[in-house]
Amino acid sequence: MATYHLTTPLTDDVIKQLHVGDEVFLSGVIYMARDAAHKRFIDLVNEGKPLPIDLTGQVVFYGGPGPTKPGHAIGVVAPTSSYRMDPYATVLFDIGVKAAIGKGNRGLAIRESCKKNTAVGFSAIGGISATLFACIKSAEIVAYEDLKAEAVQKLVIEDFPLFVTNDAYGRDLYEEQVAEFKTKLTQG
Repeated sequence: MATYHLTTPLTDDVIKQLHVGDEVFLSGVIYMARDAAHKRFIDLVNEGKPLPIDLTGQVVFYGGPGPTKPGHAIGVVAPTSSYRMDPYATVLFDIGVKAAIGKGNRGLAIRESCKKNTAVGFSAIGGISATLFACIKSAEIVAYEDLKAEAVQKLVIEDFPLFVTNDAYGRDLYEEQVAEFKTKLTQG
């Protein structure tokens, strides 16, 4: 396992270097969007209409902010469960999204989509919201302001700590780790 310091947007060459378990400190622009925004994105794709923002080569963060306190760019953020976006993520990977950040495991369709589209799934560790919050340098609502806390926000981040949980080779960190622990338990 390796450690990488990467800057968005991500390219296929960068994605191909990453393997499950790698540690990534991500900087640059990411887009925070949750369920309601994803549904709107997919509705537009299905209608053949452009998205309100260009997500080609971009990273989508499945997170939500708490209330913003004076003097801060955003409220404390926390990753949400990745599997909730599985119905939408493969379509977004198909149109050029290169990575998604959430927490927890993903389905088989995501692994296949990562292989097909040279994309990755990242996990942010739940419970370190204050650390993630400190990595966000600015936040701006760029789409669907009417969704309030679920509006799409453009975040500028610096050294946002992540792990690769799904790589472009179809591997899944959660599946591999569960299998490894089961083997250790049966060996006593």
